[in-house]
Amino acid sequence: MEFERVKLSIEDGLATLTLNHPEVMNAVSMEMLKGLGDAMDVVEDPASQVRCLIMTGEGRGFCTGANLQGRADGDNAPSRPDAGSALETAYHPFLRRLRNLHVPFVTSVNGPAAGVGMSFALMGDMVLCAKSSYFLQAFRRIGLVPDGGSTWLLPRLIGRARAMELSLMGDKLPAETALQWGLVNRVFEDDQLKAETQTIARSLADGPFSLGLIRKLYWESDDNTYEEQINLERQLQRDAGRSADFKEGVKAFLEKRPANFTGK
Repeated sequence: MEFERVKLSIEDGLATLTLNHPEVMNAVSMEMLKGLGDAMDVVEDPASQVRCLIMTGEGRGFCTGANLQGRADGDNAPSRPDAGSALETAYHPFLRRLRNLHVPFVTSVNGPAAGVGMSFALMGDMVLCAKSSYFLQAFRRIGLVPDGGSTWLLPRLIGRARAMELSLMGDKLPAETALQWGLVNRVFEDDQLKAETQTIARSLADGPFSLGLIRKLYWESDDNTYEEQINLERQLQRDAGRSADFKEGVKAFLEKRPANFTGK
């Protein structure tokens, strides 16, 4: 399926969302954000039967941040433009949809992930990288502050000191260093990334209904108190225990065979 600056394919419950503007290394425009929203409508539709979502980039880059072409101040530009307005109206709704996704989400970082592209990449439940890829908090280079939720994500993933350094200095972070820091899950040779991503994502797509509940638990845990979190565990354990996959999992265990989960 083709949308504005975005491609979506779905095969046996595994959806792949590809940022598709390689001429600018998949820099995000308002057109792309519209395409992402339209693609997410399909992913979230129960009729699509999506059980895992991959996000990657077309060509040499994952996403190099916001597309700045045509945004330089001209004679008719306001003297004090609101550089944050597009965040509220376009970026934040998409980021919330990723956060609240009902299935596991894998990002396959096939090249540079800069600015808000770095934020997109780090939204993954599993962040998989090509060895040549890198991350960049590029905002300081154009006189802006980090956005896309990066100031929330980074301190929780790598600690305040490293998060602050990345944002203040604006240095490139190679994939292998990101792995050492615990920012990403796995790094592969460039020519192996696609196949390895498919293997991992297929395992998630073939997994039980409870995987979506697991990702919800971990997203909520950053803001919950201990009491709130154990209460949420109790609630979601009830939901998982009522699923057909729980019955199948127990039956398969007792029969000493692999479970045949359906995501229901």
